[in-house]
This record gives sequence, C-alpha cells and structure tokens, in this order.
Amino acid sequence: MPANTVAIASARAFSYYLDRLLSARPEQADRLAARLDSCFDWPEMTAFADWQNLEIEALTPALRQLRAAVMARLITRDHAGLADLNEVVTTISALADFAVQTTLPAARRSLAQFGDPIGEESGSVQELIVIGMGKLGGFELNVSSDIDLIFIYPEDGDTNGARKLSNHEYFTRLGKLLISAIHDLTYDGQVFRVDMRLRPYGDSGPLAMSLAALENYLLSQGREWERYAWIKARVMSGDDSYLAQLVRPFVYRKYMDYGAYGAMRELHSQIRREVARRDMAENIKLGPGGIREVEFIAQVFQLIRGGRERRLQCRSTRDTYAILAELRLLEPETVAELLDAYAFLRNLEHRLQYLDDQQTQNLPGNDENRSRIAQSMGFAEWGSFLDTLNQHRRRVTRHFEQVFFLPTEGAANHPLQSLWQDIADTDNAGTLQQLGYHDGSEVQRQLRSLAASQRYQQMPDASRKKLDALLPPLIEVAAGFDSPDLTLSRIVSLLETISRRASYLSLLQEYPQTLQRLASLYSASAWVSAYLNRHPILLDELLDARVLYATPDWPQLAAQLEQQLADCHGDVEAQMDTLRHFQHAQTFRLVAQDLAGMWTLEALSDELSRLADLVLDATLRHAWLDLPKRHCDVPRFSIIGYGKLGGKELGYASDLDVIFLYDDDHPDAPELYSRLARKMTIWLTSVTSAGTLYDIDLRLRPNGTSGLLVSTVEAFRSYQQQHAWLWEHQALTRARFVCGDAQIGERFENIRHELLTQPRDKALLRGEVLAMREKMLETHPANDNDVKHARGGIVDVEFITQYLILAHASQHPQLTRNSGNIALLGAAANVGLIPDELASHGQSAYRHYRRLQHAARLNDSQTTPDIPHEDYRQVRALWHCVMQDEA
Repeated sequence: MPANTVAIASARAFSYYLDRLLSARPEQADRLAARLDSCFDWPEMTAFADWQNLEIEALTPALRQLRAAVMARLITRDHAGLADLNEVVTTISALADFAVQTTLPAARRSLAQFGDPIGEESGSVQELIVIGMGKLGGFELNVSSDIDLIFIYPEDGDTNGARKLSNHEYFTRLGKLLISAIHDLTYDGQVFRVDMRLRPYGDSGPLAMSLAALENYLLSQGREWERYAWIKARVMSGDDSYLAQLVRPFVYRKYMDYGAYGAMRELHSQIRREVARRDMAENIKLGPGGIREVEFIAQVFQLIRGGRERRLQCRSTRDTYAILAELRLLEPETVAELLDAYAFLRNLEHRLQYLDDQQTQNLPGNDENRSRIAQSMGFAEWGSFLDTLNQHRRRVTRHFEQVFFLPTEGAANHPLQSLWQDIADTDNAGTLQQLGYHDGSEVQRQLRSLAASQRYQQMPDASRKKLDALLPPLIEVAAGFDSPDLTLSRIVSLLETISRRASYLSLLQEYPQTLQRLASLYSASAWVSAYLNRHPILLDELLDARVLYATPDWPQLAAQLEQQLADCHGDVEAQMDTLRHFQHAQTFRLVAQDLAGMWTLEALSDELSRLADLVLDATLRHAWLDLPKRHCDVPRFSIIGYGKLGGKELGYASDLDVIFLYDDDHPDAPELYSRLARKMTIWLTSVTSAGTLYDIDLRLRPNGTSGLLVSTVEAFRSYQQQHAWLWEHQALTRARFVCGDAQIGERFENIRHELLTQPRDKALLRGEVLAMREKMLETHPANDNDVKHARGGIVDVEFITQYLILAHASQHPQLTRNSGNIALLGAAANVGLIPDELASHGQSAYRHYRRLQHAARLNDSQTTPDIPHEDYRQVRALWHCVMQDEA
C-alpha cells in the first residue's frame, strides 16, 4: 500500500472528523493523496477556485470547501509527522488571511449600489482596515480557533453612489457581510468563528470605527488588559501605515512598565477563578501550567520592556522567547523548557481538536479517545503520556510563579507598619534610634515631612499604597548601614522623585530583593544616589545581580547597542535616547562594581574609556547615516581623543576632549564633515527626555575656538609643525585615535610620534613649561585640599611627564607611548632620566591622588578631607629634580 494511503488511513482511524469528511467527499481523498507531500500554501489556496469571479453567495460555500481541504491535509500531515507546529499554525493563519482578503472584494461588489466611500478630508476612496488580533495577529492560530477581528476605516465621510450612506454605515454593512461569509454555519460547515469582542467598547461598541475614534478611545479609555490584547494586532487588509503610530504608544511605554505585573497577575487570577468555577483543571490552555501561562510570561516582558527594547515588539510567542534568551532576560535553560512545553501543549491542543473538529482544549474523558490522543502524541498508553504532560505543566507553573510571584504585602505585614502609619501622631524618635539611627528626631521629622507633603497627599490611591508598602522595609534596611540617617534621607529623596511614576514603585514592590542593593548604593555614594535620582529608569539594573556585577563584554554590548539603534529605524530622537539609556546603564553597572571593590582605579578608567569609545563610534556611524546627500557609505573621518579620554583616565562625569580629522578629496567633503561634526555634537550634548550623554570640549582643535570644527589630516600636520603652541604639544602626549577611519587614525599616530620625537632645546623648553605652570596658578591657585592644583599635585605630575616626553623622546622614542602617567614615569626611570626612588614615589602619589579625587567625586565633593602632605613633598622633590636640577 502506498505510504500516503497508509498515512491517510491512519489519520482517519484517529480523527472522527477526517473520516466523516472523506466519507462524504470521496474526491477529497484522491486530492489529499496526490498532494500530501507538500504543505497547503497560499498559491494552492488561490488556485482552489476562480475567486475573482465569484459573487459572495458562491464564494461562501467555496471557502468552506477550501477549509475542509486544508484541514484534511493538515490533520494527515501532522498525524504522520510530516508537518511541524510551525506549519500547522502558519497554514491555518494563512487560511484566515486568505478568507478575509478574498471575501472583502466580493462583499464590496455586493454593495455597488452605494458607490465608493469617500474620505471627507482626503477626498479619496476609503478601504476597510481589518485588524487581526490574538493568535491570528501572531500567525499562531490553532486549527479550531476563533478569529478575533477589529474593523477600522480611515476617515468619516459619505459614499458617492446613487444611494448614499455615511462611511460608518457603509463599513458596518461591509463588516457584517464579511463576518457572515466566514462565520455562518451552513450545509458546508463554517470557515472560522468570528469574534468581535476585542473592539473598542466590546459588544456595546460600533462594529466599525474611524481611525480618529480609535485613537481617542486608546488615549482616553483603553484598559490595561487591552494593552495585552493589542500586542499581536496586525493589519490584514487596508492601509497599515497608521496603526503602529496609534497602537505602539498605547501598548509600549517609554519607561520600564512594572505595573504590568499587577495587571497581568489580576487577569490571570480572573482566569484561574473561572477555571475553578467551571472545573476546568484539565484544560491545557487555561488550566495550571497551560498554554496561556506560557503566553503570559512572554507578554509581560513585552509590556514591561517593549518600549525600550524594540525587538520585543513582535507578535510571535516563540520569537519573543528567542529574544528574551538572547537578552538574558530569561535564562536560556528556562526558555528551552518553556518552548518545549509550549510545543508539546500546542501539538496536543491540535490533536484534541482534530478528533472531532471541536474548539476544545480539554483532555478527553473516555478511554477510547484517551488512547487515540496518547498514541497520536507518540506514547504507547495514556499513563506515560499523562506523566510527560504533567511534567511539562509543572515546569510551566514553576517558571510562571517565579516571574509572577506575589510580592510581600509590605506595610500590611511589616513590623514597622505602625511606625510609618502613625508617623504624624506618634513620637517614634526613640524607636528609630533603637533601630540604629543616630538622630531619631531628625529622621522622624523627614518622614513626617514626606507624609504631609502635597506630593504624597495628591498621589493616586494605588501609588500611595505602594509607597506605604515600601517605606517600612526601607526604614529597616537603611538602619543597617554605617550612615543610616543619610542613607534613608537619600532614599526618601528618590521616593519623592518617583512618586508620580507608579511603574517604579511597582518595580521596588515586585522585587523586594532590590531594596538591599538600593540602600547599599545610596549609603556608599552621594554621586550614585544623585545619578539614580536623575535616571530612575536605572532601578531596573538592580533586579539581577548577575547582570549588575558582570564584567562588561564590550563586543557583545556593542552588538546589542547596534541592534537597538537599528530598531529605531532612523528615528533620531529614539536613537539619541537609546544611546543615553545604554551609556547610563553601563555607567551604573560600573559604579556598582566599583563600590563592590571589583575594579582598581586604573582598570575602572579603562572600562569607562572603552564605554566612551563605543558610544562615540556608534554616534559617528549613525549620525553620518542621518546626513542627506552623502557621497559615500562610510565616512573618511575620525575622532581623536585628548586629555582624560586620550589617556584612558576617564571618571564618571568627565568631559570628552576631542578633535575631528578627515581625509577626503570630494568637493563636498569640508561642508559634509562640518555638518557631521555639528550633528555629533548635538547628539552627544543635547538634553533629551533620557537626560544627557557627554559634555565635549573642542578647544584643542587647531586654532582653538576660532578654528574650523574639522581639519584635514594634512592641515592638522601643518598646524602642529608650524603654528602650535607648546601646550598643544603637551596635550599631544595624551592623545589617541578613538574611532572612525583606521587609516586616518594610523596617520594621526605617525604625526603625533613625529612631533613628540623632534629635537628640542631643553633649557628653552623648561622655561616655557615653568612659565605655563605659573600662568595656570594664576587661574587655579594652589590649595592643599585640591589634589589636582596643589603644588606637588596632579598637574605637577602631568607637567613633569609631559616635559620628560618632549625633552627626551628624540633619544628615547618609547616615551611617546600613550600608556599613562604612572607607566611613563617608570619608563623615564628605566632610561635613567629620573632616579628610581623619586619615580616610584611619584607613581604612588599620582595613584593616591586619583583615588582621593575619585572618592571625592563619589561623595559629590570638590575637595578631599585628607590632605596628602607626604605625597606633595615627594612630588615637589621630583619636580625640583626634573625642572630645576637638570641644567
């Protein structure tokens, strides 16, 4: 017996529906056997009938016959192992699209007496926009699914026929004809059940509405569960250019929307209550560990993060999980288990529906059907099948509960509940001191001030309850740190900042483990607390310690940033925000790691410099792509870093000293690269809704502020050789190629080496350096509390190093290496330019200065409380040795 015949016989023995279908229509069996080796695709659907010439009365039975043919082949191919899950859901979804797109022209022809609907604003003919929702929108329909539709039309207006109708009435009639052709149960069966309840206002709303009415509804009345429903929305017919603009802001928030947890949890609880009421525990879609829970996990991440991570704005459940694994928002092992369970449950769902073409997700109750289902799923008997099913469901439940776990009730159960609840009326200063606070009266005053503040009093009830739940555990956590009063004061400032953003309060409530990390950072650094107050979106970084404290993988992070920028599709504002979110997140991770003692200061500066290099590189490439009339795809343009960027000594809030070089003979090059430099400056320095990126300083370019914004490589060489001041050559000692055209970078390094190694009159050079230092003291007087400008401080070490390079690099070219002041002092000692002991003291002092400067920055201070007198003395000795004794 031919293999196809065997497969058909086996599928008929399994499916009552298929057996009835082939018995009633024997011709279907021959067609099925002939085409069983291929899937039922769109071209074959198109060739099934002469659709274009069918009026709606003849099209209705033809669609039902098409559906029977598609189902016969799907059941047989799936049962025989010839079709995977993707083919099944894609084919049945394509059938729904085909039915809608084929029916609409026929339905429209039947309304010909009314003419065409004309838009009152555009004056153009209007088309019905059919939106597929739910699994239809995601191309994930099951084989006996409803199709959820919404009907929208572009503009109000009237038809232009002999019998006029308003556009609203016309499209309502058209929609009813479409529903009837697909939904009505006839002698030939049904194509799909059509469900219109997801439209605005549900069953009580109009069947079709204008785009303007939809926009107004979503802005003013769209409910939280509707955001979930609109994730998968897809235009099946008509103009799709407007839908994304309307729906994306409604579904996806610009910030991390942790309030979605509560909304999704409540929706799931409603489903669970309904399941329990109707005794549906055996339902593999809605019951515990079922299909809906797998979908909810994916969709809650989409709702929370989709506004920031545009790749998550996709419709497919399986594609979403792949992105979640790639972004490590879920562990790959977790994703693998959930996708395995999803495939098993969806395949089982289809087999339950194949049995008798019923819309069911319930396990069968009789032994015969149980045996059929078990064998169709590849099991010898029901018991072993059930064991595997339950294993998958338990895994789904475990992962679901880990994602949707109920947060601690907070204030309701916390022992400090009454302290906060009664803060206005009860004297709790003594209790606060017993907890560990130094000045209980002052802490109580701050808490009373918060409770009495207009901001707190005017908070929405839901937000105030969240804050009330957070304060007792935060009071307890902050008391455990060395500076509890200061720590709590900083945290209260944050709560005031985020009090109107319920999502951030939800984040802290949903993830109570973040409170300890938050208090730890706020206790350690005033700068960190101020940074987080300015960018509360970074609270998200506290969620996963593995990510927060992971050593940066810069190539991977660069690829991640590039993907995020590409997902902006040329939207400059979105790209600028993306760069800021990325830079802020990486800076925050580095400061958390720094406070945890993971980095030496030199290594931290290297990491901050790598971050700046990466951001500058991305900004250069994408700003270039935003320029019109570019004459080449890749600019012959480079960024050169000076100062702390050039020396890889960046701190958390350092400016970037840069110049721009190009090497391009095209006649438009000067103007284009000037525009590029201006655009980059705007991208880097503008304040957007996401904050700031970097301040940049361009004064080191040839001729300073009066010079051109960009220079050719040759013009830069000529200027440095003939017109540059000594301080400009000093600056070159800490300059390097950062990003852009590598050939320009190589030419710059050659010019730099050439300039630094040219022979110089040492006495003249020394006099100029000493004069420069005296001039600097006029504007920045020496102060022992300021390790940068104090005599024997940072500036003196840098001047010593720069002098040694300029004076001796012609004989010792290794001094031109841009390896930092500490390494260069060692190199100078190695070639006998300074005594080893003085070099060692200078290195230690410089390292100490940078640590003191760094600590001051973390505490938002301009001066250091610990004056390093001995270090100053040692550096002054080195200064005297180099600048006075060398005669």
